[in-house]
Amino acid sequence: MEDYQPTIIAFVCNWCTYTAADLAGTSRLSYPPNVRLIRVMCTGMVDPKYVIKALLEGADAVLISGCHIGDCHYMNGNLKARRRVKLLKELLPRFGFDEQRVKLTWIGASDGIQFAETITEMVPELKALGPNEVRNQMVL
Repeated sequence: MEDYQPTIIAFVCNWCTYTAADLAGTSRLSYPPNVRLIRVMCTGMVDPKYVIKALLEGADAVLISGCHIGDCHYMNGNLKARRRVKLLKELLPRFGFDEQRVKLTWIGASDGIQFAETITEMVPELKALGPNEVRNQMVL
């Protein structure tokens, strides 16, 4: 299990977190390569079924990250995302997933350091949690 590397699927806001991830890269900040970014126009459009699908297909965690509350380019998209994630975390045990496998953060466009820190913190947490059980059942 020492070679276990968790996979994080990240739904990131085009206007803030995606820009922060780009800033982290252009600033040559170091963070684990465990994250796969999916750029969405707003975190408010991240349907819970996308999160569940990612977990069912073997992702070890899903990160949803967007603009800070009050700074959404679509007025209240991040508030919608916050409500959806709260409900989603209540549903995850029905699918056999620990709620710690879904994380919601607010990372602004100039917060490249915070993006790198978030990914860096998630990897050891996921290693402690262990691989997604669905991953063990998949034929690769």
